[in-house]
Amino acid sequence: MKKITLLLFIFSLISCKKEASPIAFDNSIIKDTILNVIIRPVHPDLLNEKSDSVKLYYQKMNFHEIWYLNENRKDLINEIKFCYQEGLNPKDYEINIIEDLENKRAKLNDAEIVKYDILLTETFEKLANHLHKGKLNPKELYRDWDLKPKEIKLSTLLEDAIKGKKIATTFKDLKPNHIVYQSLKKSLVEIDKLPNINFEKINIKNKILLGDTLPEMVKIKKRLAYWKDYQNKDSIITWTYDSITFKAIKRFQARHGLAQDGVIGIGTIKALNMSKSERIEQIFANLERWRWYPSDLGEKYLVANIPDYILFYINQNDTVASHRIVVGTPKRKTPILSSKLSNFVFNPTWTIPPTIIKEDLTPSASQNRDYFPSRKLTIYNKKGHEVSPEEWNPETASHYRYVQKPGKNNALGLIKFNFPNNHLVYLHDTNHRDYFSKNYRALSSGCVRIENPLILTKQMLTEMNAEKWSGNQIDSILKKEKTKTVSMKDTVNIHLFYWTSWMEKGTLQFREDIYNLDKGLFKKLRPLD
Repeated sequence: MKKITLLLFIFSLISCKKEASPIAFDNSIIKDTILNVIIRPVHPDLLNEKSDSVKLYYQKMNFHEIWYLNENRKDLINEIKFCYQEGLNPKDYEINIIEDLENKRAKLNDAEIVKYDILLTETFEKLANHLHKGKLNPKELYRDWDLKPKEIKLSTLLEDAIKGKKIATTFKDLKPNHIVYQSLKKSLVEIDKLPNINFEKINIKNKILLGDTLPEMVKIKKRLAYWKDYQNKDSIITWTYDSITFKAIKRFQARHGLAQDGVIGIGTIKALNMSKSERIEQIFANLERWRWYPSDLGEKYLVANIPDYILFYINQNDTVASHRIVVGTPKRKTPILSSKLSNFVFNPTWTIPPTIIKEDLTPSASQNRDYFPSRKLTIYNKKGHEVSPEEWNPETASHYRYVQKPGKNNALGLIKFNFPNNHLVYLHDTNHRDYFSKNYRALSSGCVRIENPLILTKQMLTEMNAEKWSGNQIDSILKKEKTKTVSMKDTVNIHLFYWTSWMEKGTLQFREDIYNLDKGLFKKLRPLD
């Protein structure tokens, strides 16, 4: 008997290689007398062409209907209908087909109801993934976006949500909860309240100053009134740039990150010419980006908003410091990433990266070898031996290593913040401190320069060890002009992000899209619009 059983077992193993063993399937209809519903079986054969994840959902439900409860279906349909509030398009989730099937569900036969159930399950998965980690994958769109994929076990979530009737709560938990994302949703509600008006483009030849009189002022005043920056209806048809309009322009400039000087120039006109639909597209693009970012930014973190040129230091959801920054140019963009602060380097040396060697150093030094001593650069060959400027060969410029000595005039300034990343970037001081007074600050080669970084450094080190860093230790280190590395024991996350829109104190905020990402992203989000 044992031999026969063993032979049968071996034969079954051989057979499995040729043909997969059938899935255990209970084809009985379940009658739930408490909920007063019947739960129909879903034959595994109906799932042959479906994804493995969809098959897993039904396997967890013993191959029976998932959406048998009216309450769960209603919650899912509401999430689809109102996903516009998240910057998504309900049409992408078969809302018209689903609403039609739901309206006539009582008249559907069993086979049609099961087919509808599978559609709802696929739609749940699609919408849940899009709300949690975005509709698009940033790594497929950009080379310099280096964010970790956001994974989630939807099968467990769906099972709990169905049994606990928590579909709405589950979706809420899947969405980003960061304050900027929430403010973007509010800004979408506010901008939707504005009338749909097609304004003529405003064109000016020269800057407009307070007291100037010209016909374009009527268009400008109407545009300011539309955006609620201007409220004096009595003078809206006059050609004069008066003091009331001057104040309105300054409010408008503040909301758009422009120099608040009241001068109506190219930048202000460009922002005034942006339509309601263009701003909505911008908000949609920013909502998508925030779905790409980590769900948890950390208890303590530094976050840079590249288009706003601001670095925030956040501790337990409280903004404890903010610093102006200089970021990468459009040709040498600052990468988007998340990492952890490793250490501070006082009096850092600077080793010139390959891009700058190719595009800046080689052309300049080829014309004038004084380029090296004027910048306190030491040249090293592959063996680590020092090479004089006269011996330097521009034909093999990439074979050398170029190191700038520490000091106030070092390109990195007096302090560098190190963190692991694949782009050789860091936060640092600068020898071009005058750049922080500029309004447009996309001026670096990719790294982020911080205004008054030593103040931020002392603040963070004092939090880590108040006794050690409460005195003049940092000043003492800097005076020695020797490189010193201080490790960061506390966990401080670093996020280099990109957002051009949000809502602040009830006002819509927009920033120049310095890397020209918004329009392209929206077109990929809404290819058929």
